[in-house]
Amino acid sequence: METFTGGRLVARMLAREGVTTVFTLPGLHVAPIYAGCVDEGIRLVDTRHEQAAAHAADAWARLTRGVGVAVVTAGPGVTGAVTGVANAWAASVPLVLLGGAAPTFNQGRGALQEMPQTQLFAGITKWSDRVPSPELVPSFLAKAFRVARASRPGPVFLELPWDVLSNGADAALADAQVHYRTDARSPGDLAKLEEALELLADAERPILLGGSSIWWDDAAAPLERLASRTGLPVYLNGMGRGALPPDHPAFFQASRKEALAQADVVLDVGTPLDFRVGYGTEPTFAAGARVIQVDLDAAEIGRNRPIDVGIVGDSRSVLAALADAAGLSPGAATWSAHLREVETRRAARQRAFEESDQRPIHHFRLAKAIDTVASRAGDVTYVGDGGNVVGVAAKVVRLPRPGRWLDPGPLGCLGVGAPFAIAAKLLEPARPVCVIQGDGAFGLNGMDYETAVRFRLPMVVVVGNDAAWGQIRVPQRGLYGDDHAVATRLEPTRYDRVVEALGGRGEHVDDPADLVPALERAFASGAVYCVDVAIDPEAAAAAGAAGYAV
Repeated sequence: METFTGGRLVARMLAREGVTTVFTLPGLHVAPIYAGCVDEGIRLVDTRHEQAAAHAADAWARLTRGVGVAVVTAGPGVTGAVTGVANAWAASVPLVLLGGAAPTFNQGRGALQEMPQTQLFAGITKWSDRVPSPELVPSFLAKAFRVARASRPGPVFLELPWDVLSNGADAALADAQVHYRTDARSPGDLAKLEEALELLADAERPILLGGSSIWWDDAAAPLERLASRTGLPVYLNGMGRGALPPDHPAFFQASRKEALAQADVVLDVGTPLDFRVGYGTEPTFAAGARVIQVDLDAAEIGRNRPIDVGIVGDSRSVLAALADAAGLSPGAATWSAHLREVETRRAARQRAFEESDQRPIHHFRLAKAIDTVASRAGDVTYVGDGGNVVGVAAKVVRLPRPGRWLDPGPLGCLGVGAPFAIAAKLLEPARPVCVIQGDGAFGLNGMDYETAVRFRLPMVVVVGNDAAWGQIRVPQRGLYGDDHAVATRLEPTRYDRVVEALGGRGEHVDDPADLVPALERAFASGAVYCVDVAIDPEAAAAAGAAGYAV
C-alpha cells in the first residue's frame, strides 16, 4: 500500500480533475500542497496578493469553462482571498479555494495565524468546510469539484490543517474517486418550451437578452441559429459578449435601453434581473412586457418580477430547442429596422467623441484607438478593470467571438486587471491580451504586473488616467456639491513608469494623435507594456456614458 501525504492527495485530486495550474501566494501552512503539485506536474503561479490569486483562478475557470483553483496560507492568507471569492460568488464562477490552517492539535491554543476561517465564507460560497483527516482529503475534494460546478456554479472553500496535509493516507483513496459528478445537460420542460414559442410567435417587438450562460453552456451556435431564423434582436452582456459577431444582422448593442422600454416579449437567457437591467421592472422594462426567463437555477427565475414562462435548463439545450421550432417573428423586420435606426443615430453622435481632438483625451477617442489597433493585432482577449473608462470601452470595442471579454461581473470589484490577464496569457500564450483599466483600478493588484514580467507573459496595459475615482466623483459631486465630493482625488501618477520599475515597459500619452502609434508599439513589444493615457475626468459624464447604479 503506497502512502501519500494529505498535500500529495490534494494534488492528485487536482490532477484527476484536469487542473494544470494553481494560483497561490506562499505560506508554510500549505507547503505540503506545493510539494504534491511538484510531484503531480501541476504548475504553481505565485502572485503578489492572495486577492490576485483568487481573481486569476476565477479567470482561469471562466476561460476554460472548468474550475479554477487557488491555494492560500492560513489567517491573513485566507482573509486576503475573501474579495476574490466574493467576486466569483456574484459572477457564478466555479472557484475552489484551499486554505491552510494551524494543526488540529494546536487549534484553540493561540497557534500562529489561527482564526475562524470557514465561517468567513459561509455567505459567499456554495460550501465551506474543514477537512478533518488526510483519509478524507480525496472525498472532500471530489465534493468540492461537484458542488462548485453543479446547477448555479460558484466558489467552495476548504480549510486544510497542517497535520491533515502532512500526515499520510492510502494513495488509492484518490484513485478510487471516479465519476463523482455529472456532465448531464438540462433540456428544459417541453410544455414550457411550447409556451415560450407561442409567446414569441405572437410578439411584435421581441428581444433576447443573452448573459454569461451563453458562454458557460457553449451556446453561441444555437443562439445564432435562433436569431437568424426568427429575426430576434439580440443584446449580449457579461461572458455572453461576442457570441454574435459585430456585423451580424441580429446583433444590437447601443439601443438596449430603448428596446427594453418598448419590447412586448423579452427572452432572457442567463441574464440576472438585477440592477443592470433595472431589476426587470418599469420603467426599464415596458409596462405589460411578457418575460420568458431561462436559467439553470430555478431560484433565479422570478426574482424581482413576475415571469410569464420560466424554463429551468441550460442555455445551449433550450436555445437549440427553440431554434428548431421557432419561425420568423411577425414584426421582426419593422422592429429591427426601428432599433437599427436608433443605433445609427447613436453611433453618429458617438463618432464625434471617438474623433475628438480634445486634451485631456476623451474616453471615446481612447476606446476607438484601442479597437483600431487591437483589430489589427489579431484575436485579442480584453480585460476590463475600472469604471467609466471600461464602460465606454465596452460600447466601442468589437468582439468577433465569445470568450474574449473579461470583467469582474455584478460585484463591480476592482483589481481584476493583472490577475485576469495573467490567467488569459497562461492559457493562450500566443493570443494578445489587452487590459483596459482606470488609474484607481491599477492601484489594486497593480503589483502583479511584476508577476506577469516574472512569468514572461507579455500584455498590453492601457491606463485611463484622470487622477480621480471618476465614476464616483461625478455623481458624488452632483448629489452633494463639489466641496463635498471628497476622497475621490488621486495624484496624476505615471503608471507607465510604475510598470517599468516592475520590469516592463511603457510610455505616457497626452496627445490624441499619439494614441494609435503608442498602442501599436505596445502590441508589437512582446513585453508587459503600459500605455498611460491622460484622460478628461469630465468627458464620460458629458457624453452621457458615465454610470453608477445603487
